[in-house]
Amino acid sequence: MQGFAGNGRIETVRLPGDQRFTQSVNDASVAKNFYSVVGHEDGDDVIECALSEIEGATAAVLRAIVGGSWPLSYEDRMLLGYFLALQVTRVPAQRRTIDHVARQMLRIQVGVGGKSGPRQELERQGGQVTDERVETLWEQATRPEGPPIQQPKDEHIKQMPKTGEEIVKYIVGRPWSLVRFDRRSLITSDAPVGLVRNPEDEPWFGAGFLTAWGITFPLTRKLGRLLSDPQPLIDPGDPG
Repeated sequence: MQGFAGNGRIETVRLPGDQRFTQSVNDASVAKNFYSVVGHEDGDDVIECALSEIEGATAAVLRAIVGGSWPLSYEDRMLLGYFLALQVTRVPAQRRTIDHVARQMLRIQVGVGGKSGPRQELERQGGQVTDERVETLWEQATRPEGPPIQQPKDEHIKQMPKTGEEIVKYIVGRPWSLVRFDRRSLITSDAPVGLVRNPEDEPWFGAGFLTAWGITFPLTRKLGRLLSDPQPLIDPGDPG
């Protein structure tokens, strides 16, 4: 965050853009107890402590890049690659995605069985099953956005390292470039990793870590990292 701040303070815009204010970098993108695991034998902040260790090690690599060290060693490349993967999996946007998937799955499960589906789901959960509750669940489940449910926070926390280890190979295996800006400046957010779709793809074709033309990550206001398409480096005659 220091790379986007002045005197330790950063201009913040809370989306959709109605609120703008200046705050300390120590307060920016902070959500209280977002990673807390209540009752964990190593303390409620065990995940926060683990993330802090990774952040501390990565900070040294980022400072070296800003100071002119490029390209990176294999060890620093792997460390920065895993940090980037965690920046994808640890953010609020990922938690919202998990909730969205759960809603859509329940919407499908309930919808497939017709109106008997909500009753069966409520009976499975236990508790009192009334016609009113069945009708409410049916109405919620048939909305395009699905029923208003949230997955437990622990579900997101458990998925963070697992998902990070899955996508890191699509990060470190790409060509890495450092892009410097002389006139324009970069911004960052609480979801700083960007996926750039291939301009030759059909409009309906999405972009993932395997299919994206590029992956972007801003380091400072004047320095960004581009992980470009690995396809040109692949020998057409090599099936691997």
